[in-house]
Amino acid sequence: MTTAAGPAPRPGILGITPYVGGEAKITGVERPIRLASNESALGPSAKAVAAYRALAGEIHRYPDGGADELREALGRCHGLDPARIVCGAGSDDLLNLLADAFLRDGDEAIHTTHGFLVYPIATLGSGATPVAAAERNYTADVDAMLAAVSERTKVVFLANPNNPTGTYVSFDEIKRLRRGLPPHVLLVLDAAYAEYVRRNDYEAGIELVATSENVVMCRTFSKIYGLAALRLGWLYGPAHIVDAVNRIRGPFNVNAPAMAAGIAAIADSAHIAAAQAHNERWLGWLLDEISKLGLTVTPSVANFVLIHFPKAAGRTAEDADRFLSSRGLILRRVSAYKLPNALRMSVGSEEANRLAVSALSEFMG
Repeated sequence: MTTAAGPAPRPGILGITPYVGGEAKITGVERPIRLASNESALGPSAKAVAAYRALAGEIHRYPDGGADELREALGRCHGLDPARIVCGAGSDDLLNLLADAFLRDGDEAIHTTHGFLVYPIATLGSGATPVAAAERNYTADVDAMLAAVSERTKVVFLANPNNPTGTYVSFDEIKRLRRGLPPHVLLVLDAAYAEYVRRNDYEAGIELVATSENVVMCRTFSKIYGLAALRLGWLYGPAHIVDAVNRIRGPFNVNAPAMAAGIAAIADSAHIAAAQAHNERWLGWLLDEISKLGLTVTPSVANFVLIHFPKAAGRTAEDADRFLSSRGLILRRVSAYKLPNALRMSVGSEEANRLAVSALSEFMG
């Protein structure tokens, strides 16, 4: 078959498998229960919603290109220098900017086997080659990551906690990883789920960024803050890395209503605490109740669980997904993450959690 001649994308672009988000609809079901995308079970803060609505009459104005007020709010919240913060349209925006700024043709970027799909996509989009380091028990393995480093390695991406497994790497291990990397290799710590973690040996990355020249931490407003639809994220990094990212960042990459909502969400400590308490209660409940059904669940510190299904016909993850959909429940297929026989389930409302476990019990028979 012949095709008309025309502009061709750079080598590697057409080899990218596009990212596909979690399903949001079921044919014939008016309001399905969505447990596929790790969204906040409590939704956004009422104060954030009010701040968003208050900007409705100003949407003909360009937003603040530097996100100054949002960066200052983040600085106050976390004790950071606002000059070392960059805001973006979700952390995905920032991950791609980091790849564009620090990767070129022939370079390599490391991620883990079951790491976030945006890492290899951003790597390939920048002309570099993604390298997958093996995990141990669905957890990033620092030794395997260091063994994967070559003279071509320029970036290491690590989600901590990891999506879709929900596992995490202790701060001591993160520091060991950083010590083992050459100084010219950028370590990107993606801490999208940091606010949910309740472990004494965990640190999101702030301390390491503050004491290093080759570490960046990315965060998001899409999870515990409940602002996924607004696409809002931020990174904290060394001044020279922030300078490079700002040189290629779009001048108005964050919209004004999103920034207003983000500032209000940060300030609503009561809502954040409620979301943390809800997750702590129901995460443990889901781990226990699903395990009682004879299904293996990977221990999680985030706001979701990874459920592994038998390989027997009629009991596979595909079978379970089909059955749950028939009950109006949407979980996340994770075949693209090299987990063909597992489903990821977000921690939902009490009603959603109980309905999901009841449906899983019925499926297991």
